[in-house]
Amino acid sequence: MAMAAQGLVSSAVVSSSLSSSFTHVDSGKNVSFLSSFSPAVAHCNGKNSRRNSSQRTKVVRCDVETKERQCYATQVKRNPNFAKLQAGYLFPEIGRRRAAHCAKYPDAKVISLGIGDTTEPIPSVITDGMKNKAHGLSTLEGYSGYGAEQGEGPLRAAIQKLYAKISPNTGVKPSEVFVSDGAKCDIARLQMMFGSDVTIAVQDPSYPAYVDSSVMIGQTGLYQAESQQYSKIRYMKCTPENDFFPDLASTPRSDVIFFCSPNNPTGAAATRKQLEELVAYAKRNGSIIVYDAAYSIYITDDSRPKTIYEIPGAREVAIEISSFSKFAGFTGVRLGWTVVPEELMYADGSPLGEPFPVIKDFNRVMTTSFNGASNIAQAGGLACLSDEGWKAMEELVGFYRENVDILVSALNSVGLRTYGGENAPYVWVHFPGESSWDVFSKILEKAHIVTTPGSGFGPGGEGFVRISAFGHRENILEAAERLKKLFA
Repeated sequence: MAMAAQGLVSSAVVSSSLSSSFTHVDSGKNVSFLSSFSPAVAHCNGKNSRRNSSQRTKVVRCDVETKERQCYATQVKRNPNFAKLQAGYLFPEIGRRRAAHCAKYPDAKVISLGIGDTTEPIPSVITDGMKNKAHGLSTLEGYSGYGAEQGEGPLRAAIQKLYAKISPNTGVKPSEVFVSDGAKCDIARLQMMFGSDVTIAVQDPSYPAYVDSSVMIGQTGLYQAESQQYSKIRYMKCTPENDFFPDLASTPRSDVIFFCSPNNPTGAAATRKQLEELVAYAKRNGSIIVYDAAYSIYITDDSRPKTIYEIPGAREVAIEISSFSKFAGFTGVRLGWTVVPEELMYADGSPLGEPFPVIKDFNRVMTTSFNGASNIAQAGGLACLSDEGWKAMEELVGFYRENVDILVSALNSVGLRTYGGENAPYVWVHFPGESSWDVFSKILEKAHIVTTPGSGFGPGGEGFVRISAFGHRENILEAAERLKKLFA
């Protein structure tokens, strides 16, 4: 009985609600709301507590009564790292604001150019591969259960051939390719592998998952409201002034460097010279680069490498993650991969304290916490990498590139400064001196268009918004006209 009593706590501590109902004296209309985390329940029924008003003050009648309820709580303490996280994850917060806007304007046609979700159908040559696999599962000959956690052999070999097609010098082997359910999931698995004692660096601005997963695993200190940064993270500022590439000479050493090219959100793709500098920096400091190449298929400029492994020495310092999400519209299908070269070594880990291959630990993570990507999704990935599938993906990507051109042309025509777009599906729009969330709200309120506030990607994104080119053509054309009208 004593143990049970320990789990019962007052609602004033854990869970209460404020339920308010106001009767407007002039109109007689009843207005109610429910607010959590308050110790009182207020009933405004017009019977008590009349408050006189001047001409400018409306009159309400209220009485307030406090109610407590017993609530059971376990004796397990919350992971304190989660308390460090700020607000909600960026994209669910945008979804919440979009839903509120739709409720406010139920007849408005809201165009979503915020979250980077693809919109066009997956080419049939790719879905045919998944369909055939799915039908095969209904036969004795075609059925398969658990597969290799690292991915099916033919797909790993096809990904290796893709790297060889990009450059014969990448050196990627099928055994170094780990097929997964997406790059974002692999970011979390890599953080699990690295553990809480490493230090990390990120581009600023950058994809929020790098930072949030670092906070969750315990790699950071507390959030600093003044700088809008977490302590113990190195924020490598990337701005138009430095061509969106960090000043590595003034960047303190960190164990793990998250680097995305083409970058989400800025759309900037690093040059060969810049990546050579990044690899040299990592080698001097004994750091590991986690290179996010999820948008590499959008690169059209030959001076911008499509993989970090085009750079000599990168195999000794870099892990690369990628995905079919933006290549083929697999955002819902879920399929990606990570390459961990055999040459990449920890400082220690062997019985005698000698260098230890990182690939062995990542293999252990995958075989322990993952049962392998869906065999149907992997069949689709294999179809993507066929000659016909690759051609279909390039046509799909070409469609989104045309969307970018439409948006950039519209924004530039009204004097707005834009970046990105040329080698990425995102346009990074500058609003000097303005709050990113204020600009987001203005575009949503006045043009019924959802964008993404730049500050959601880090303090370096303040004053920018990201506009995605993922959208149906008619929506992109209409959005372009609305933006021109709003900012003309």
